[in-house]
Amino acid sequence: MENNYRFSIRLAEWALSFGKRFIYASSASTYGDGSLGFVDDESRIEELRPLNLYAFSKQLVDLWMKRENVLDRVVGLKYFNVFGPNEAHKGRMASMVFKMTQLALTEGRISLYKSNDPSRFADGEQVRDFIYIKEAVKRTCQLLEPKFRHCTGLYNVGAGDAVSWNRLAKALFSALGQKEKIVYVDMPPELKGQYQNYTCANMEKWVKTFGQYKAASIEENVLEYVQHYLLKGETW
Repeated sequence: MENNYRFSIRLAEWALSFGKRFIYASSASTYGDGSLGFVDDESRIEELRPLNLYAFSKQLVDLWMKRENVLDRVVGLKYFNVFGPNEAHKGRMASMVFKMTQLALTEGRISLYKSNDPSRFADGEQVRDFIYIKEAVKRTCQLLEPKFRHCTGLYNVGAGDAVSWNRLAKALFSALGQKEKIVYVDMPPELKGQYQNYTCANMEKWVKTFGQYKAASIEENVLEYVQHYLLKGETW
């Protein structure tokens, strides 16, 4: 709450008071279980039901912006599952690509959670919208271009592609040049009620505002991250 909510509000108040552009990181986790979709619609913020405290703290910032009637003066970016260089310091909060690489290198296997909803998702077929950090940075910096400085409100920042954990694991083994070995383990009880089985950014609003884009595939991005950074020890 201190970092994600109170500090964000203090920064926003300063920026708004001095007429500075304010762009803040919201999160796709605010969409909760996804039953209401993943559309960056400011009119429906109150309907969202985050599943954990991190997501709740992010949701509070979006709600504050709307309550204070400043969404037309700021930009909130709902980042989806970001991965890539410069995340080693995040520890357990580092991306699964980073953590799975360490496991594959040391144990020759990758562990994935068994499905907590087998009628809809087979083991490892739960999906996420993974976006490479370079792509996320590129899109964030677009907002600093003079022609887009008038853009305000909430925007999704994702690849717009639902990728299963199995596909991600296979891409990682391929990047490492290793034989695939996936092990499915039970999901911890504390996660079962707050686990997102499906996330995929609706990018229609972004495309309408900033134009179409061509993102690289998850296989291409994992290959670059693993071979150009992780295997070379280029982590910080």
